[in-house]
Amino acid sequence: MSQTQPLLFRLTHSVSLVTQILIGIIAGTLLAIVAPEAANSVGLLGSLFVSALKAVAPILVFVLVLSSIANHKQGSQTNIKPILALYLVGTFIAALTAVLMSFIFPTTLVLALDAADATPPEGIAEVLHTLLFQIVDNPVNALLSGNFIGILAWAIGLGLVLRQGSESSKHVFRDISDGVSSIVRFVIRLAPLGIFGLVASTIAATGFDALWGYARLLAVLIGSMLIIALVMNPLIVFFKLRRNPYPLVFKCLRESGVTAFFTRSSAANIPVNMDLCKRLDLHEDTYSVSIPLGATINMGGAAITITVLTLAAVHTLGINVDLGTALLLSLIASVSACGASGVAGGSLLLIPLACSLFGISNDVAMQVVAVGFIIGVLQDSAETGLNSSTDVLFTAAACQAEEKKA
Repeated sequence: MSQTQPLLFRLTHSVSLVTQILIGIIAGTLLAIVAPEAANSVGLLGSLFVSALKAVAPILVFVLVLSSIANHKQGSQTNIKPILALYLVGTFIAALTAVLMSFIFPTTLVLALDAADATPPEGIAEVLHTLLFQIVDNPVNALLSGNFIGILAWAIGLGLVLRQGSESSKHVFRDISDGVSSIVRFVIRLAPLGIFGLVASTIAATGFDALWGYARLLAVLIGSMLIIALVMNPLIVFFKLRRNPYPLVFKCLRESGVTAFFTRSSAANIPVNMDLCKRLDLHEDTYSVSIPLGATINMGGAAITITVLTLAAVHTLGINVDLGTALLLSLIASVSACGASGVAGGSLLLIPLACSLFGISNDVAMQVVAVGFIIGVLQDSAETGLNSSTDVLFTAAACQAEEKKA
């Protein structure tokens, strides 16, 4: 036994985490094809992994943001403003790209007979109303429910107050932050097993043919996301850094996008992004705030989903769309996407809000939402992979741009 443990330790540490995840994806796919019943059973590994990430993410964000603000030195640059600008610009460009793709490749839907039972927001005012009440949520409830806007608000508030506290108090929170970060690193090391279980159970449950009927819609959705990930985001990063952006782009997609694709939760992927930012040698005071903030408001993938599915409903009903309305849709989709929750399927319930711009009834809009859930296996995975990897990409671009100036 004493000889086996060092060998296993060496094997897991000699192969990169990304390679291990790819092995898990291949193994999960093969298991789903060869033994579907066994694949359903190992889905427990995936559920445990996602649950562990979701459990540790709220407390990690709380203590890390609180500690970084409390221990922030006067005059130290945090680069939050340029990152916030990149988040907002990137989300709006994503919505515009989705509009363009939807006009070039118009799609129609065979609407489902039964709409989802969930209740969508009735207007943009309701989305903003919900966001405001999330900010003033009870801190304990915010931690329990994974309300990251409330968690951020309390962490920032306490961090600002504790900046006036004693050094010993600040040191305690710094130690707690380091302790939680160590637990997170352990959870991330389990990603290959978790993703193996997620892939195996997902393919065993849905098969490869379930999505074929929606191939054109999926092509427009995922095609738009690929354009953002491989063309528009690199252009934004090039504008900031004035150098080849693709090494950074591919690193973020490989090491953040892959795990987010399978966990399907921007919130659950926060620990992964924190670890990647640390390895990129970014300023901890910056990424400890920008990464959880990005999981809340940097939603380019969500803007694409809202726009494409809304315009698919518009084309199905034969509604004419002029340029001004298309631009307004892009703006509404961008603002709405910022209110999408960082969990699987969080953007779909905002589709009726965008549909209301065209006078589409709530009953029809909810049938579009139902279509969204049907294709969610790929749509939501690709959306989350784009959202989460862009959080790190824009954070890194802003930090490296400031370093270049200095």
